[in-house]
Order: sequence, then C-alpha cells, then structure tokens
Amino acid sequence: MYGPYLFLILILISSVPIIVVYVWFRLAKYQFSQIRFLFTLLTGAAAFFPALIMQNLLNFSFHAGGRMQLFYHVFVRVAFTEELSRLLLLFVFFWISSRAAKDSISQPLSAATIRKAAATGLVAGLGFALLENAVYGASNPNVLLLRALTTAPLHAACGSRIGLAVIFRANPMQMFVRLLTATAIHGIYNFLAPIPGLPSIGAVFIALTALFSSILTIIGGREQTNASQAPEENPQINP
Repeated sequence: MYGPYLFLILILISSVPIIVVYVWFRLAKYQFSQIRFLFTLLTGAAAFFPALIMQNLLNFSFHAGGRMQLFYHVFVRVAFTEELSRLLLLFVFFWISSRAAKDSISQPLSAATIRKAAATGLVAGLGFALLENAVYGASNPNVLLLRALTTAPLHAACGSRIGLAVIFRANPMQMFVRLLTATAIHGIYNFLAPIPGLPSIGAVFIALTALFSSILTIIGGREQTNASQAPEENPQINP
C-alpha cells in the first residue's frame, strides 16, 4: 500500500503551485472568481488530451535521425503540440466566458485585459501540469516530485503567453509570435531537463525566469495600454 499513498502525497505536492496562485489572487483581490479559477484549471487539464492525440499522430521517425529527430521530437511533437492544444482550448474558454459576460476580451486592449488573459493562461498551465504529472507519476512515481517542482512553473509561464496569444487573435502575427515564444521556452526546457548537471539547472532557471516575467505582466509590471488610454487607478482581473 506504500505506492498509492506515496503517489497521493506527490499529487498533493503537485497541487501546491495551484494553491499558491489561488491565495495570491485572493490576497491581491483580483476579481477572479472561484468558479472561473476551477473551470480554467479544467480547461488547462483538458488540453492534455488533444496534445496527446496530436503527439500520437506525429509519431514518426526521420531517415536521417540524429539531431533532426531530436529537434523534431522536443520542439514539434512535444512542445508545439502542447502549446497549440492549450491555445485551442483557451480560444474556446475565452469565447464562452466572454459570451457569458457579454463583452469582448480583445476590445479595448487595456492593461486589465492583458492581465486577465495572462492570469487565465497561467492557471490553465497549472491545470495541464497537474494532469500531466499525475499521468507520468502513475507509471513512475519516482519522477513525480521532480516534475512537481519544475514542470508547474514551466507550464504556467508558457500558459500565460498562450493566454496573451488568444487576445491578439485579431493580429495573426502577434498571436503566432507568442505561440512560437511559448513553444521555444517549452522546447528548450524539455531539451535541457533530462541532462544531469548544469544543463538541467539551466532548464529550471529558464522556467522560473519565464514565470517571473509572466507574474510581472499579471501584476502590471509590463502594462501594455494604448497611448491615448489613461492609466487605471485600481486595475483588476475581471471574471
């Protein structure tokens, strides 16, 4: 019975980043309701399944093999499919939530709108990481602790960029750049993480740095407002 109890403990550890972010939102008094938080987590977790389908469809080898095969597997088959799946699911989530609220997430493109998109993507990334860790942990509980401490920041950081990609859907170039950025961060992390020593430390550093920049976006450190728009006195993340 030791195995199941250990797995449960590690899953609880994987939930710590989600709890931390939830407490952060509450203390910051963001208007990010419990229902929205829960459904955002579920949306992120649901993105795991289209990504898995795409990865199975793209499971083929190059005749050349070697570096090209490694690049394809890390950046295209894994990183790109997961970020693309997250983008598609967040498109649906934002569309449903904006219809329910009878507003648009892309107009006006205020600092509050940007923070809401980044925060939503961050939470969705944590939902994806939780389910992914559970799947990997079910087959090998020994890797779950390491994944819980490293992949959650990665998926949160990439998810926030995908959330921003959604609000720039009217500008395909902006959307593509943000999708490409998330894929690059994800791919570099996946490439370095399995290598022991300094490369794996570098992978964690990349994830944490990307997450820090996402946090700055959410708290307003990188407000992106129109030149004619006055600053907000009490910016909030609307539901």
